[in-house]
Amino acid sequence: MAWMNRPDPVELCYNSMRFLIMHNPTNQTLDTFIEDLKRYDATTVVRVCEITYDKTPLEKDGITVMDWPFDDGAPPPKKIVDDWLSLLKKRFSEDPGCCVAVHCVAGLGRAPVLVALALIEGGMEYEEAIHLIRLKRRGAFNSKQLTYLEKYRSKKRLQFKDPHKHRSKCCLM
Repeated sequence: MAWMNRPDPVELCYNSMRFLIMHNPTNQTLDTFIEDLKRYDATTVVRVCEITYDKTPLEKDGITVMDWPFDDGAPPPKKIVDDWLSLLKKRFSEDPGCCVAVHCVAGLGRAPVLVALALIEGGMEYEEAIHLIRLKRRGAFNSKQLTYLEKYRSKKRLQFKDPHKHRSKCCLM
């Protein structure tokens, strides 16, 4: 089997939110995947692609895996957006600055779209969110996803009332 050059995990921070955008592991690369999650203190993983690995080893290590697959190259369905934002609101309210990991196959489409939605809901402008993610994850987003994000209207679901209560554990550089 040919060796594939997979991108490194990318951490993005904004306000009290931390995200880790990753590529899809296999059962053979799961140990490295788990090490990466632990290095960033990520205890929740959202898998938005087809299942290619057994999540049992992650769960044994205290890492929760949410399965919310949607079509490659497409924007996420409304239910997944709502579930994603509800998960983030709960996680970042309970543990400000915690890290939530999300992955698709290569970490260039579906996963960055969900992170962009969170950044927009957190108060960032669409263009800023795209720019930030592309600075760290070159090649992220296709034209259909960009159009979706451009038309997306925030309901401010991830803007926390007391900014002093929700401090981030990292800074944005």
